[in-house]
Parts: sequence; C-alpha cells; structure tokens
Amino acid sequence: MGSSASKNTEDEEDGSNGGGGGQLYVSLKMENSKVEGELTPHVYGSVPLVGSWDPSNALPMLRESASMSELSFVVPPDHETLDFKFLLKPKYRDTPCIVEEGENRILTGGSLQGDARVALFKLEGDVIVEFRVFINADRVSPFDLAASWRAYRENLQPSTVRGIPDVSINPDPTPVENCPSESLELDLEHYEVPAPAPSAQSSLVYAADNAENPRSLSASGSFVNDDTPKAASKSPRVSAVSEDGSPSEKDMEIIVPDHSDTYSASGAGESKSAGILSPIQQKHGQRGLFVDRGVGSPRLVKSVSASSFLAHLKLDAQTKNSMPAAAGAVAAAAVADQMLGPKEDRHLAIVLVGLPARGKTFTAAKLTRYLRWLGHDTKHFNVGKYRRLKHGVNQCADFFRADNQEGVEARTEVAALAMEDMIAWMEDGGQVGVFDATNSTRVRRNMLMKMAEGKCKIIFLETLCNDERIIERNIRLKIQQSPDYEEETDFEAGVKDFRDRLANYERVYEPVEEGSYIKMIDMVSGNGGQIQVNNISGYLPGRIVFFLVNTHLTPRPILLTRHGESMDNVRGRTGGDSVTSESGKIYAKKLANFVEKRLKNEKAASIWTSTLQRTILTAGSIVGFPKVQWRALDEINSGVCDGMTYEEIKKNMPEEYESRLKDKLRYRYPRGESYLDVIQRLEPVIIELERQRAPVVVISHQAVLRALYAYFADRPLKEIPQIEMPLHTIIEIQMGVSGVQEKRYKLMD
Repeated sequence: MGSSASKNTEDEEDGSNGGGGGQLYVSLKMENSKVEGELTPHVYGSVPLVGSWDPSNALPMLRESASMSELSFVVPPDHETLDFKFLLKPKYRDTPCIVEEGENRILTGGSLQGDARVALFKLEGDVIVEFRVFINADRVSPFDLAASWRAYRENLQPSTVRGIPDVSINPDPTPVENCPSESLELDLEHYEVPAPAPSAQSSLVYAADNAENPRSLSASGSFVNDDTPKAASKSPRVSAVSEDGSPSEKDMEIIVPDHSDTYSASGAGESKSAGILSPIQQKHGQRGLFVDRGVGSPRLVKSVSASSFLAHLKLDAQTKNSMPAAAGAVAAAAVADQMLGPKEDRHLAIVLVGLPARGKTFTAAKLTRYLRWLGHDTKHFNVGKYRRLKHGVNQCADFFRADNQEGVEARTEVAALAMEDMIAWMEDGGQVGVFDATNSTRVRRNMLMKMAEGKCKIIFLETLCNDERIIERNIRLKIQQSPDYEEETDFEAGVKDFRDRLANYERVYEPVEEGSYIKMIDMVSGNGGQIQVNNISGYLPGRIVFFLVNTHLTPRPILLTRHGESMDNVRGRTGGDSVTSESGKIYAKKLANFVEKRLKNEKAASIWTSTLQRTILTAGSIVGFPKVQWRALDEINSGVCDGMTYEEIKKNMPEEYESRLKDKLRYRYPRGESYLDVIQRLEPVIIELERQRAPVVVISHQAVLRALYAYFADRPLKEIPQIEMPLHTIIEIQMGVSGVQEKRYKLMD
C-alpha cells in the first residue's frame, strides 16, 4: 500500500488533492515535567482520528523527551474537520482513562476554534494536572508526504490513522511552534539513493590515506629490509589494495598511452589520439609541432622532412610519455616547456611546509585532484603515511621532539624514502608530485632540494594560520580522523597529545625564505588572508597559484543535476536545443520544491544553468535565488552530428562511430568537441565553484556534469565518458575541511 500511495502523491502536483492544494499535516504536542511516567498521553475523537470516541482505540502520543509527547499525522482531504480530545491512560493499572476537562477541540481546515493552549486533567482526590498544548497544522505538498512513507519503512508499523504512518516532524526535544519545515530531513532521506561505490567510500577515508603507498612496501603491507639497495626504489609498484584500504597505484594513475608507433618515417598519416606530436611543415618553410587534441579531427599529411624534423627535436620516449592527457592551453604549455625549458622543469614537486593542523593535507589533496583533472599526471606523497606504515600508528608526542635523536632519524628516513619514490615515479613519466609533510626546518628542506637537484623543480607551498578557532577545529578533526589516534579511546587525551606534538614542532619551526615558494597566510577559511609568491614562473606554476588564490575550505554544498527530460531525449537525438517534455516539466517543479527546502536558510545560494533552453526551463520554477547562465555549461558540441541519433551516425558515418567507440575521451566530433575540450572550457567553472562560499545549484547536461563530477570525485580522465549521470537525479557534493562527500537524490523514476 505504501509504495503505490507514495507514487500517486508524487504525480499529483496540480493542487487537486483538496482545497488549497496538498493535504493537511497536523502535529499535536503535550508537555508536563511533573507527571509520572505511568500516565501516558493519548488522543481520541471522531473520524478521521479514531472514530466513535472509543478510549480503548485512542492513539498513543510518542515520547519526544522526558516532558514532551507528540503525535503527527496527515489528514485525508475529505475529512479536514477534526473533533478530538486528549486523555491520559494508566500504563500499568487497569483503571479508567482520564479525559481532559472542557469542550471538544475542533480543528477545521488547519484552524483551531478557540484558544485552548492548556489541557486540564482531574486525577484522584480532585487533583488538577495541567499540560501545555502545542497544535500546529499546515497544508503540505505531496513532496512532503514522502516523509510519512520514509517513516513507515523505518518503523515497519503503520498507525491507525487511515493507514498513514505517524511522523515526527521535530526531532529536536525543544518545542518549536509554527515550524512545519522541520520535516526537511525526512523528505530528503526519502528520495536519497546510494551513491556509486568508489565515491561513497572515498568520503570515509582520511585524506592522507589516499596518498601513494611506498614503493618499498611489500605485498604483505610491511617495508622491505632496510638493507635493500637504493636501486630497489625503482622496483615495480605494489598493485594490490593496501591494508588500510587505500587505492592501488594502478587505480590512481592516469595512463598516457605510448604513441611511439605513430612516428613512421614515410607515408601519409592521420593523427587519432591526444598527446601525439605530428610533424608537419608550415608555410614559408617554418617548422612546428601540431598537437592533435582529438580523434576524428581533419586529416594531416606528414611532411617529407618528418624524419629529419624528429631527429632535430630529439623527442625521446620519456618526452612523449610525459605529455599530459589534456587539451588546449595545457597541451601548448607542455610542448613549450619540453622544447624550451631545462630537463628538470618537465617535472614539478610541490613541497608542503607548515605546522600540524594548518590544512596541509587537505590542500595537497585538493591540488592533486585539480591537476589530475586538468590532465597532468599527479600524485600525492604523504610522509605521515610512510611513517605510520614503517613505525606504527601509536607514536606519542615525544617521538616528534627535536632532541629525540632516534625520532628525528626515523622521521628523516621516511621523508627521504617518500622523496626517492616521488623522484623515481617522475623518472618513469610522472609530471607533478605533491610532497606532503611539515618540512618545518631549513635542514629538512635543504635535504629535499639536494635530492631533487637536476631531476625536478621544487616549489615550496607553506600554509600559515593564526586563527586559534580554526586551529582548534583542525586539531579536533585530526583526533577524530587521523590513523595516529585510532587506538586512542580517550578523546581529550588524544587532544592533549596532539597539542604536545604541535608544541614540539613550534619550537623548531623556520618559515620558508629560500628558493621558489608560495605562502598561503590565513587562507584556510577564505576570509581575507593573503598569498605571497617568490620566484614563480611558467604556465603550470601560474595555474597552481591561481587555483590556490581561489580555493578555501568553507563547508558548503554544490548540487549537480541534469535538466529535466527534453524532447530530444525522448527522440534519442544528440545535442539540439529542444524544450522539456511533460516529464521534464514535472521534474522542474519537483526540483524547485527540493531546492526551496534544501536551501531555505541559504540566502546567498545561486542557480547556474547553461544557455540552452532545456536547462533554463528546468530552472524556471525555482524562485528566490539569482540565476546565472554559463556558455561553458552548454552540452558537448556534437558538430555535424548535432541532432542525429547514434543509429544514424553509425549508418551514415561508420568511421566516426567506430572512432568514438574506441576512445570516447579523446574523440572529437567533426567540427565539434571532445571530452577533453569540455574539460578545458570548464576550468573557469571549477575555479568559480571553488571560490564560492555559498551553495550552488548547477543545472547542466550529461557530458558536462560527467566532467564536473569527475573533478569532485577524483575520477580518472579515462572514466569520464562512462560515468553514470541519470536524469531527474540530484548529486549533492558537500565540500569542506573533511574533504568531499556525496549524496544522491532521485526525485522521479
């Protein structure tokens, strides 16, 4: 009964449920802090509550707190006049019920006749007991009625109110009058559906545990013998999932194929993959590089001087493998760096510096995610993870004292191991390494610079925070989440130990004044703050600075959803600019209701759409929030295939159809775009989403949302074209100091 009724209410959004639209939702509460627990409050009366005024069938009121009892229910539209009274039933004695004194209570269409805020009961010996009464009634839409069915599934028992289960709309024990929107959480939970397994798990993992595993880690999860020669650091990576549940190297890498077989010395060829350098001869005899950014682009005939041109450039296998799987400016910058820059500039090490609890690890994780999404092969190396794997998780604050020689040597050793692993990974083709540790002394930083000399360029990223409130919050998050304290059962003892550790670092801390560096000063909250840069040049370092200027850790939700079903969706046609179907119009109303409830207290929230009318129409029902149209959020441009079905493409353009199947990420529609092109134009959107401190609702299209979702979920580029992005579903991304968490809500089938 429950499921069918719920579907009926969802489909009836035109106000046909009764006068005024929707149904009446009533909450009855009684409060008395002096009455003993053996007298339980009940409600009895006429239809539709119980009928026939039979006290034996009275509805029990549920205990909300020690002094408050509550009953809430939905009134059928054909019985909106309620005639009832309160009564007290003895819980353990077989004695008559005690009915409240005075006249019946009449509730008509949500309005109570009279002003009865007190219920009086006459007990034995003419003792009068007084209860405070709170009666709230509100007309709700079918959207809200989902709360009833959610409660029914959780409690597994219906009430006697015409089969509609009772629902508590105010879980807070403090009584709040005239607040019908307290059912919000139940509404959302009703529509919530499971998120994909990888993203659902990622939100539960401590950020440092997503960093790289040591190369010297054996398959059993322990380090190999310390006497192993340094060359062992170049042994094959551990491909299994580690004991702590973090992803394997294979899962985390963005693979850039080796295109060495493309470079033939003679004959004509067609460039079909991103990252291939196709030699051509330009006008007037000028030589240059063509970086093809997509399968299906115009055919190119190689110059007869291709062989000599390749020899002139000396593009070895390492150079080709280090090309990013990216597009446009990113690729152009990579070509320039490889042709003009020194060898070490091909690899970049971002070395974090800062005291504990300053947001280094979360900053490192965000930066890693951003660079991976842009197409740069990037990995996060966390020295704390190395330390825990080699020396255990139960190291107390004394381990971090500067005068503890054994501790200093152990921490220096794992830092060197992590740096060796990062450099070895770069020599295998990696591009950007994010080295996450305190690195709080010049001695440590000098060691890292000496190890990197001639192999990679180092930029120090120092995070400074002077806000004691933020530091205190971060300390408590650390105790809750860090594996260092997972065996500590006393939370406050863990806090004290971490403060002692922090004090040990503070005694020897030396701010960065050497080399190339970026200083983030009081940027954690995003309120004010500043960024200082020294000796920073080049495309990629510039992009990193730009990203860091706009990022912060202020918690706020970002809601991603496709437009409501369009007429082209119904017809199975790509692209186009059609209007929404009837189902799409219904979704627009449901989405507006959802947004109104979810963001009812977020006055600074905004709605972003593309410039295509199906997203604008979907957002049309949302009121009270500013709306912004982004051309960057338009659907992937399918070029000459726009408006065609995939069957028509397969029949009329079989080569294009097959090329797309082989590599959907890099495939570019003729005169259109590839997914890599979409990522390039979405970068300003990502930067603005990171900069926003209020919630944002993004109403866009399948390919665009796949790319945006991949950024937040840290999904490899190669997976983007296969990410599921269903219609009529909201993906809520919660961004904050605890990382990125995800919920999904399906409003319609």
